[in-house]
Amino acid sequence: MVAVVAIAAIVAGAAVSGTGDRAVPGPRPAATVADGTRIRFAPRPLAMPDGGTHPVRSLLETRGTMRFGDFRWNEDGVPPGKIWVRVDLSQQIVSVFRGEHEIGTAVILYGTDGAPTPAGTFPILARAVHHRSSLYDAEMPYMLRLTGDGVAIHASAVRAGAATHGCIGVPEAFARHLYAVVRRGDPVSIMPAA
Repeated sequence: MVAVVAIAAIVAGAAVSGTGDRAVPGPRPAATVADGTRIRFAPRPLAMPDGGTHPVRSLLETRGTMRFGDFRWNEDGVPPGKIWVRVDLSQQIVSVFRGEHEIGTAVILYGTDGAPTPAGTFPILARAVHHRSSLYDAEMPYMLRLTGDGVAIHASAVRAGAATHGCIGVPEAFARHLYAVVRRGDPVSIMPAA
């Protein structure tokens, strides 16, 4: 089973080591201080697909290794702000931010070499609680379409050995939370696999 943790390891500069075809972050640095269910950092830039950066002030506490099907969601005390989503294919995680604060993170599935997940920043083009793929004749609950050719974030059975046809699969309970906070036009940035 591939183990992954939230984006905190990337932002804090933790070491990354490879296992199989997926990268696994090393431990969080000792300087990181937990305050309940959140980790607080001084403002740091977070890399985006276009080479720019986005400031991040807090990340969710993930205590321990996150595994397939795991997610965290906590909006408590987070001020209002613009929602944006960052998908890191190398780390196999998605992070949802309100302003500069992470409110959700989950282990994901993504596309295979034959049907890769595209990198870049995409606005959410369409939303549907109940959607069925006409191309693959498959259910895509809580679908958030990102591209004209059908790449979307949607609920999926996130498990070891599984992949998508280019979409981003997330646990269903996480998909419900995500669907509730995003709107059409909200940006989703997908970082390429290493």
